[in-house]
Amino acid sequence: MTQISTIYNVNQMAQRSKSSKKWLKEHFTDVFVQQAQKDGFRSRAAYKFLELQEKDQLVKPGMRVADLGAAPGGWSQLVCRYLKGQGQVFALDILPIDPLDGVTIIQGDFREQAVLDQLLSLLDGRQLDLILSDMAPNLSGSKTIDQPRVMYLCELALDFARQALKPQGNLVVKSFHGEGFESYIKTLRQHFSKVIIRKPKASRQRSAECYVLAKGYLNKLSQQAILSNL
Repeated sequence: MTQISTIYNVNQMAQRSKSSKKWLKEHFTDVFVQQAQKDGFRSRAAYKFLELQEKDQLVKPGMRVADLGAAPGGWSQLVCRYLKGQGQVFALDILPIDPLDGVTIIQGDFREQAVLDQLLSLLDGRQLDLILSDMAPNLSGSKTIDQPRVMYLCELALDFARQALKPQGNLVVKSFHGEGFESYIKTLRQHFSKVIIRKPKASRQRSAECYVLAKGYLNKLSQQAILSNL
């Protein structure tokens, strides 16, 4: 059994090594990675945000914005550009984020209550105009494992919106098509006046990744009216 296990582990490591080399090659030849370096953006994900901003005008001067899953800070970097020095940005991630002018950074795991409480404490009762969630778990490659983890983070983003988003505020959530996705969309429609699904060009086409834009957070009376008509 030990010999078989050893052979299996060696084969598994070899497969991971091939996969890692393939990913690295694809990453460094990626047109968005190369463009991000030229444009001074922190990551290729910046172009996902740029497309969302161009289509939906998410950020305007004077807004208060929370950026969840923010590392390395590409989205917050662009949010600050569109705020033009008027507004606030709170960036949170389990990974460290290099300082950004105009951004309050929190390092911690959003799944932990203490980290959420820290963010709510910084808000000090002030509501947000926009919540951006680019959160995603470390993917194992198994849909049965990864999809529930993805949807759990989506649910956490919605729970946070219900606590901190002002009426008519917007929520953007990274998600993946799969089990639980349609149910999540249905729930969003109970809380927002409009729900749009976007697939930015910078999202790899083979990926099930998409971005869900929930616009116009409804007050309690509006939510109750929608529920009563279902």
